[in-house]
Amino acid sequence: MGGYSSEYKISIKSGNVVYQTLDKEKYDVYRIHIFKEKWVYVDDNETEFVIDKNDFSVITNGNKITFDCVFNAIHGSPGEDGFMQAYFDLLDIKHTSCDMYQASLTFNKRDCLSVLKPYGILTAESYYLNLGDTVNEDAIIAKVGLPCFVKANKAGSSFGITKVHKKEDLQNAIDVAFKEDDEIIIESFLDGIEVSVGVITYKGETKVLPITEIVSENDFFDYEAKYLGKSEEITPARLTKEQEEKVNTVAKKVYDVLKMKGFSRSEFIFKNNEPHLLEMNTVPGLTNASILPQQAHAAGISMADLFSNAIEEALK
Repeated sequence: MGGYSSEYKISIKSGNVVYQTLDKEKYDVYRIHIFKEKWVYVDDNETEFVIDKNDFSVITNGNKITFDCVFNAIHGSPGEDGFMQAYFDLLDIKHTSCDMYQASLTFNKRDCLSVLKPYGILTAESYYLNLGDTVNEDAIIAKVGLPCFVKANKAGSSFGITKVHKKEDLQNAIDVAFKEDDEIIIESFLDGIEVSVGVITYKGETKVLPITEIVSENDFFDYEAKYLGKSEEITPARLTKEQEEKVNTVAKKVYDVLKMKGFSRSEFIFKNNEPHLLEMNTVPGLTNASILPQQAHAAGISMADLFSNAIEEALK
């Protein structure tokens, strides 16, 4: 848990929920905090022991401890963008998240959408900018229209995202996004029902969980709406049978096309009754209030079962 990005506080919450939920009679569980300045095992007395990065081990009370499996609860870098996956794969340590390439690809919103388009996955109109590019506001608006969303390309939890209604606000939104990332994606506004679809590998099968409808009190599903109670999350979503079948089919297709494993949560908006993919998260929030655990609960899967299944799948 932890991480190097703005999402580290949420990750610590997720990690502690996993730690408290896992069956201690079945597993010996260790909380590992991953930060730029330190990698440490934190015991129940909040004492820290340094992790040996050579083999991801730790020495406590003269005993060297190595791990059978890593439960990855790091949102953002380096746990959701492929770095930790590659590191664990090199050390041949099993982990609950997807593989390195899938993590890296899905964390890069524009690359992920580009890979999926040939498979018939619908997305918003988009315009890309790299730091240092000339900003042609007229060209951007001609492509995506107004209002539009300006997003940091590789950031989560709605950090670095602005909804722009007027041309004169575009440059400021671009500046905000560039504070989070050196690449940004500007997308057309899709006016429709927004849903979040959890897809996991459960007992060896790809399972689509009950859908959550997002109704934000704010202008869009921003950080406040996600974490400070400024939204209503309705599970199961108020969709027609046709809408539900369509989005379930697309979400499962995305998971299978990308050869995903472990947890995933994809965001869609319905436009002209067709689900359009916004993005996929491969280390979604795992607190009691988070969307994926809510969906699992609606499917009759307890938190303990959800988390232990992830470990058993990884250990296969």
